[in-house]
Amino acid sequence: MRIALGQLESGADIRANLAGIDRFAAKAARDGSALVAFPEYATYEKKKVDATFPAVAEPLDGPVCQELADIARRHRIALVAGVVETSDEPGRAYNTLVAFGPDGGLLAFYRKIHLFDAQGFGESTFIKPGPSTAPVVFECGGVRFGLMTCYDLRFPELARSLADADAQVLLVCSSWVPGEQKTEQWLALNAARAIENSVYVAGVCQAPPVSVGRSVLVDPMGVVEADLGLVPGVRAAEVSLETVDRARESFPMFRQRRL
Repeated sequence: MRIALGQLESGADIRANLAGIDRFAAKAARDGSALVAFPEYATYEKKKVDATFPAVAEPLDGPVCQELADIARRHRIALVAGVVETSDEPGRAYNTLVAFGPDGGLLAFYRKIHLFDAQGFGESTFIKPGPSTAPVVFECGGVRFGLMTCYDLRFPELARSLADADAQVLLVCSSWVPGEQKTEQWLALNAARAIENSVYVAGVCQAPPVSVGRSVLVDPMGVVEADLGLVPGVRAAEVSLETVDRARESFPMFRQRRL
C-alpha cells in the first residue's frame, strides 16, 4: 500500500491551511497513495497554544471537518489530519485527529491524551485531554492504522496498546516543538516505536519554524524509508504487510514478553 506524508507549515489562517491540505492531498492521490497523513493542528496552528484555540474550535460535524471530508472525497483518498475540536468545558478544546475515508466518511477520531506540559509550554491550559485511553485503530485498504499525537510518542505503552490492537502502521501526527536535541529525539523515538512493536511508524510533523519538520516513515526494522527534511511538502512511500510479518517472525516479541 502506498501512503503519503504531508508536511505542512500551518498557521492561524484556517482557509489557507485547508487549501494547503487540498493541494497536498491532490498530489498524493496523483502519486497513487491510498492515504495521506497530515500533522497535529493541521487546520490551525501557532507557536504556542493560547486562548484562540478553544475560540476557533468546532465539533466534528462542523465546517472544518466537512471540508476535510470533501477533500478526501474529491481526491478519492483517505485523509488523516489534526483539528481543534470543541469540548464540553468552557475555555478548553480537544486536540483531535480525524480520519476520513476516500468516500468522505469518518473512519475514526482520536483525542490526544498526553498533553505537552513541558519545556515551558502548558498545552493543558487551553486543551482538554481525551477522556478515553482506548487505542484508536482503523482499517483502510486492508491495512490497520493506529493513531497517536506528538507528545504521545514519549509514552511507549500507547504504541504497544495500538500494536496489541493489531495496528500495522502507527500515524504519529505531530507539531514537535524545537529545542535542544529535539530533532534527534524525534527521529530516535519514531524508530524506537517502530522497532519495539514491529510496525511502520509514519511520523508526520509541521515544518519549521513552529516545529522541527523531518517527517519520516520508518519500517519495522528501523529503516527510514522517507524523510521530508525541513521544508513543506508531500511524499509517498510504500508500506508492506509482508515486511511487518517478517519482522514479527524474526523477533517474536509479542509471544515472548513476560510483562
